[in-house]
Amino acid sequence: MASVFKTLTSKDITNSRTLLHESIPVTGTIVSGTYNANGPEENIKNFAHGIFQSVYDYPYLSSSANHVFDITFGYSNNSALSASSNVQNAKKINIYNQMAQVLAGYDVNGSILEFDQDGDIIAGGAKHREVFFINLSRLLVKDEIKKGSLTLSLAIGGSVTGNLSSSTAITDTGNQNDFKVNSPAGEYSLLSIAAGELTGSNVGLVFYQAGIIVLTASIFAGTGSSAGIAPYITQQFAPGTTGSAFHTLATLMTGSDIQTLADAFRTRWGNLQLNNTTELNSTIYHLRINNDEFNYSSNPTYLNSSKIRVKNTTSDSPVSYITTIGLYSADNELLAVAKLSEPIKKTPASEFNLRTRLDF
Repeated sequence: MASVFKTLTSKDITNSRTLLHESIPVTGTIVSGTYNANGPEENIKNFAHGIFQSVYDYPYLSSSANHVFDITFGYSNNSALSASSNVQNAKKINIYNQMAQVLAGYDVNGSILEFDQDGDIIAGGAKHREVFFINLSRLLVKDEIKKGSLTLSLAIGGSVTGNLSSSTAITDTGNQNDFKVNSPAGEYSLLSIAAGELTGSNVGLVFYQAGIIVLTASIFAGTGSSAGIAPYITQQFAPGTTGSAFHTLATLMTGSDIQTLADAFRTRWGNLQLNNTTELNSTIYHLRINNDEFNYSSNPTYLNSSKIRVKNTTSDSPVSYITTIGLYSADNELLAVAKLSEPIKKTPASEFNLRTRLDF
């Protein structure tokens, strides 16, 4: 225990932040059902409440299984598809409202805001009213998704329940410095189709700190204007139009439960690639030891006949060895201890600047 303390000033203390990133792939082998093609999907967990589905990287009953993400579906009460006769209509609306109030927030009247297509909530504009939600596990995302690193490959052509054929890349590329901050859940960006006839079209949102992807369901209506996909930008669903690609999609969304919709979504999953972020905050203490300081030790081995043994001969300089650094509170309570890799010899002829880093 120290008997002499040295007070640190504001000049001796600095703070830093380091961002660590990992590359995370979530392949279709795990998600789309080919993980166990000859039997039940043991890594897909469905619940009695029927409001979401969980995906694991291994059979979920195994102690080695890691939760990867949850998937669910919902639509706004203002959606053209909303009707009391729909399968799980109330649950789909509740899912949408629950996610919207957390991610989008409320307006000045206390009403839940809908997911905005261009992120400019005040200006109004088109909304994402029928959406799939992918809630990524904290194990994958850590503190947040790295901006500009997300790419989700999905087969969006034809019937949503069809087999995986060709994939379309949906990405937030280029949004490293172009993101929105008007969400109560933190920062988010628009998702757009990377290439093809719909290049640049806004098809969803990614909330970086929350680790949630919001994807409009209408991208599964088809590819190209000939399939009737063009009106999806304004969410002009036409469930009653005979022969329309929207009719097939709308029927699926209104006549199927959430589990069926989640299964249909997973069959279209190609790959998800992202970089997560771990934020490492540090406080750095610069411990400046002058030549006339700490030249003796309070260690009991420095005592001889109850006297401090600093030197044996009058002409010798006192010598001590620094082995440990203790950080104390204002009332001299020990808060943290740091050990040096090897003892440092300290004499009146030497000075040191020791750097202690506290990560949290």
